[in-house]
Amino acid sequence: MRRALATMMTVAIGLAATALPAATPADTAFDALAAKEWAWRQDTFQSAEYARGGTPAHLPDESLANQKTRLDYWTDVLAKLDAIPQADLSPDKREDFLVYRQQITTLVDAQRFRDYEKPLNSDSAFWSDIAFAAQNLKREKDYVNLISLMRDIPRYFDQQIANMKLGSKRGFTPPAAIMGGRDRGIASVAEAKSPQDTNWYAPFKSFPAGISPERQAALRAEAVDVIGKQVIPAYAKLLAYWRSDYAPHLRKGLAAEGLPDGKAYYRAQIRAYTTLDKSPEDIHAIGLAEVAKIRAQMADIMKEVKFEGDFPAFLHFLRTDPQFYVKTPQALLDRAAWTAKRFDAVASRWFGRNPRGRFAIIPVPDDIAPFYTAGRGGQDTYLVNTYNLPSRPLFQLTALTLHESAPGHSWQGSLAAENEDRPDYRRHTYISAYGEGWALYCEKLGVEMGMYDTPYERFGMLSYQMWRAARLVIDTGVHAKGWTREQSVAFLHDNSALSDHEIGTEVDRYIGWPGQALSYYLGELQIEAERARAEKALGAKFDIRAFHDMILSLGSVPLPVVTQRTDRFIAEGGKGPWKIED
Repeated sequence: MRRALATMMTVAIGLAATALPAATPADTAFDALAAKEWAWRQDTFQSAEYARGGTPAHLPDESLANQKTRLDYWTDVLAKLDAIPQADLSPDKREDFLVYRQQITTLVDAQRFRDYEKPLNSDSAFWSDIAFAAQNLKREKDYVNLISLMRDIPRYFDQQIANMKLGSKRGFTPPAAIMGGRDRGIASVAEAKSPQDTNWYAPFKSFPAGISPERQAALRAEAVDVIGKQVIPAYAKLLAYWRSDYAPHLRKGLAAEGLPDGKAYYRAQIRAYTTLDKSPEDIHAIGLAEVAKIRAQMADIMKEVKFEGDFPAFLHFLRTDPQFYVKTPQALLDRAAWTAKRFDAVASRWFGRNPRGRFAIIPVPDDIAPFYTAGRGGQDTYLVNTYNLPSRPLFQLTALTLHESAPGHSWQGSLAAENEDRPDYRRHTYISAYGEGWALYCEKLGVEMGMYDTPYERFGMLSYQMWRAARLVIDTGVHAKGWTREQSVAFLHDNSALSDHEIGTEVDRYIGWPGQALSYYLGELQIEAERARAEKALGAKFDIRAFHDMILSLGSVPLPVVTQRTDRFIAEGGKGPWKIED
């Protein structure tokens, strides 16, 4: 999916400043090429997802002409990259080269397979992505920019509709089986009784200090005018297209390999999300082996709590017993916030450097919550889904919080943005295998950190590990082995403690977003393998804080770079990239 792969290309980090040798001619040529392309990339992807430091004033140009321009540009960059002799690069620059080339290769593949013709899946879509621009406005300029962005919505939606029509014509759409009701977010705006009833007006109900009452009134009036005359009609047009044309012609099959040039497309998705060139068959086998291993660990916890019954009975108990569920959305948000603060108490024993950045904990917006995952974290936001509280068990909340906030996505993303020793394409990029692998590793690290108070919470962590291991089986099963949705739902239901609601939304996500689900567990396995290798090689010299700092200093990188940097970590006697204060 074009949007998803673009998202994938955005968060990172760097190494501590050290004395560097003089730049080689190859270094200079590479730096110039990368700097020019990065500036161009920021311009072509100027959007709510890519904005840094404020609300953007316009949306990307998704026209067919610009799609061709992107393909031509990145193809040319890739050719110029491959003309630079890697052997002539300095050691640090070789690492930059590997990271950067993977980014460009992924961008070229996305354009070559025309992912922009399918800018949506069951989890998210272009209209839900841009809605996040209406959150966390901090300055008057943000409000001015948001109004400008809203004026851009009709043009942006028209371009996306044109791309969707091309995809529909060649059968390049999400499967019909997973898209039922996904027009709810469109309808919430298109059918609003007034501009004030839309999510776009929400930021104008209150303003930060420093904006005069007169200016607030003027901004509100302008927002009402733009929403009423441009935003609502654009959503109405999109809704009409969805209901009359797009939804009735969604493809019937599920597999990515059933799409045009599907086998090559799915392998490209695997490379993009895992940074590895593994076959679906190999990944499926890894998944089955890991599922069996985790099931054995789950059985040990059942014995620990002296549960009298089989595994399905234990899962039923966890899914239905009131002790594991809250009664109000605020109670769930409060528990997430408390868990995040508990990590602060142990952070210094496991990490040498803490980020300066902080994150907010907010509920998932109502219009997307029924289809959204349990939570999602970014540099400054931890989204918690408070929809359908009987599907949000507390015994899994600690693992979710460690993954999405600190020391997972928010922690890693802040360290990335704050590290000025790396070029921008490493500070502000995101590669799923690294980012999701790190966040999943943090869930398991919670056991060592003492974050799980009860056996049930440890089972919740294992259930989340199982969730990601099962993804290896389900994603490859659906997209390469002919698995049905029902088969996928049953596999996750029978092996994890996820609620039935969440199982349904997750399986739909894997079906509609080929390859993305593979990144989590493969990334975690890589990080765990490198830690074990370093511990064995360094013995008493191994410092877990230095190791974690080393991993985080890389930023979002292809998994082979993690291996290379661990080689250096071992060779340097376990020295971390940043000074650690004891």
